[in-house]
Amino acid sequence: MTEPTPTRHAGLVKRLADFGTIAEALDYAAQGPTGLNFYSGKGVLTEALPYATLRTQAKTLARRLLGAGLKPGQRVGLLAESDGDFARAFFACQYAGLVPAPLPLPAAFGGKAGYISFLRRMIQAADAHAVFGPAVLAEWLAEAVDGLDLRCSGTIAALDAAPMVPEADLPAPESLAYLQFSSGSTRFPLGVAVTQPAFMANAHYMAKYGLQVNDDDRCTTWLPYYHDMGLVGFLLMPMACQLSVDILPTREFARRPLLWLSLITRNKGSISFSPSFGYELCTRRAKTASTEGIDLASWRRAGIGGDMIRPAVLTRFAARFAENGFNAAAFIPCYGMAEATLALSFSPDGQGAKEDAVDGLALEHEHIAVPADEHSERVRHFVVCGRMLPAHEIEVRGDDGALLPERAVGRIFVRGPSLMLGYFGAPEETARVLSQDGWLDTGDLGYLTNGQIVITGRAKDLIIVHGRNVWPQDLEWAAEAEIPSLRSGDVAVFSVDTGEEEEVVVLVECRLTAPAAREALAMELTNFFRGRQGLETRVVLVPPHSLPQTSSGKLSRSRARLMYLEGAFEPRAAATAAE
Repeated sequence: MTEPTPTRHAGLVKRLADFGTIAEALDYAAQGPTGLNFYSGKGVLTEALPYATLRTQAKTLARRLLGAGLKPGQRVGLLAESDGDFARAFFACQYAGLVPAPLPLPAAFGGKAGYISFLRRMIQAADAHAVFGPAVLAEWLAEAVDGLDLRCSGTIAALDAAPMVPEADLPAPESLAYLQFSSGSTRFPLGVAVTQPAFMANAHYMAKYGLQVNDDDRCTTWLPYYHDMGLVGFLLMPMACQLSVDILPTREFARRPLLWLSLITRNKGSISFSPSFGYELCTRRAKTASTEGIDLASWRRAGIGGDMIRPAVLTRFAARFAENGFNAAAFIPCYGMAEATLALSFSPDGQGAKEDAVDGLALEHEHIAVPADEHSERVRHFVVCGRMLPAHEIEVRGDDGALLPERAVGRIFVRGPSLMLGYFGAPEETARVLSQDGWLDTGDLGYLTNGQIVITGRAKDLIIVHGRNVWPQDLEWAAEAEIPSLRSGDVAVFSVDTGEEEEVVVLVECRLTAPAAREALAMELTNFFRGRQGLETRVVLVPPHSLPQTSSGKLSRSRARLMYLEGAFEPRAAATAAE
C-alpha cells in the first residue's frame, strides 16, 4: 500500500526558499524524503511523489522536451490538473530552460465551446510553442490548438518515444520562471511574467515571516494550480521549503468539501488556505453530513485570501468546527495578487480574523474609515489583512496621486522584490499599472489602520451614486444574508449608465418556478435595497448557474455586466422603482 511522504526529514537542514532558482530549490529538496501526495475524490492516495523522484522524472522529461525540438526561452502551456504529470511537466520546463504557463481547467467556463475558445486565446497570448494536458481533455485540447503553429501538443506520455538530449546539455534555468495568468475578473487574463528572483523573494518572505514555517509543518490543498494561491502557495513554496503537501483535485472539493478537513485530520496538516467560499462550503455541508472523526487541532495557519474576505463566513466556520479542535486564532487573513507573485501581507500570528467596524455613511460619503460607535446608522465590517512583508512597501493614494493618511480610503500601490517583470507581450498594459520607479497600481481600494492593510474592494467595481461610494459586494452579501431563498454567489451587482443617471442593476440567480413567487422575490429585493441601503435598483432574475465566474471561481462582475448589456439574461421577472 502506498504511503504518503513524511512530514519531517531528519538530517536535512530546513532552508526557507533561500535559493537562486526553482530548479536549485528542487535539487535541494530532493535530498530529503518529503514530497507531493495526490488523492482522489474519495480520499484515496493515488500517487506519492517524493521530491527526489520528481527531480529525476522532471530532468528526464526536460531532456525529451528539448529532444522534441523546443528551445530554451520558449513557452509551454500546461493544463493545470492537480496531478503528478503537471508537477513533472512544470519542473521539467525549469530544467529545460523553458517557461511554463499553467492554463485553467474547464470547470468555470460553462461548456465545451466557451472553454476551447478561451483556452485557445490563452495559448496565443502566451505565444506557446507546445501545450500539454491530461488524457481526459486530449480531444478538447486538440480542438483548441487546431491550426496553431506548435512544436508539439497532447499528453506528456506522448513524449515517451521522443529523443533525449544528453543531461549535460540541459541549459541553465531561464530568468523568467513562469507565466501566471491573472484570474480575469475585470478583463481577459494577462500572462504575469514572474522571474526567478521575484518568486524566491516572495516564497522566502512568506515562509519565514508570514507563515513562520517550522520542521513539523505540512500543507494541505485543493486550490487549482492555474491560480497563484495554488501554484505558488501550495506547490512551489512548499517545495522550496522541503514541505510535504497533500493535494485534492479542485473539482472534487466542491463535491466533497469535508474531505479537505478529513485530509488535514489524517496527516496532521498545519498549513492550508482557501477563499471565503471554501470555508462556507464546509460549514454548509456540515449541517447535513457528519463531522465525527475530524480533528483540526494541528491546523495552525488557516489562510484566507484570493477574494474579498467575508467576516461572517469565518465566524460561522470557527463556531461550527470549534468542537472539532479548530482554533479561530489560526485564521491568517492575507492580501496579494499574481502581479506580486502571490502574497504582500499576512496578519500577525495569533491575531486571527480581526474585524474593523467602520461607520458606513462616512465611508460612502467622505471616503474615510471612521470607527463605528453607537451613533452609527450603518456599520461596515472589514477583515484586517496585516502588514506588508519585509522589503515591500505600500502607499494609499487619492485620485490626485497624493498620499493619504491612515483610515482614508484610496487606491493601493505597492513596491518590492516580488513584483512581476510585467505582463507578457503586453507593454501597454504593463505601463498602465507598473511605473518606472517600481510602483504597482493594484487596482484595489483600501486603507491602513495601525500600519495594517484593509481592502474595501476593486476600483473598477466601485459604484458611485449621487456622490456615494457603494461597494457591490456589500449589496451582494447583504442580500444573500437577509433573503432566505438566496445562497452565496447568487447575486451580482453593477452599475449601468442610462444616459441620464447611473442605474444599479442586481442580477439574481433564481430557483423559483412559479411566476408569482418570482415576482415576489424581485419586489422583495427591490424593497430591501431601497429600505436598507437607500438605493433604487433594477432587479433581474436569471437562471441558476448563469452568473459568470473567473477561472479561479470568483464572480466576474465585468462579464456579468457585459452579458447583461448584450441581452444574455432574459428578464423573466424584474422590478424597478417605477414598478
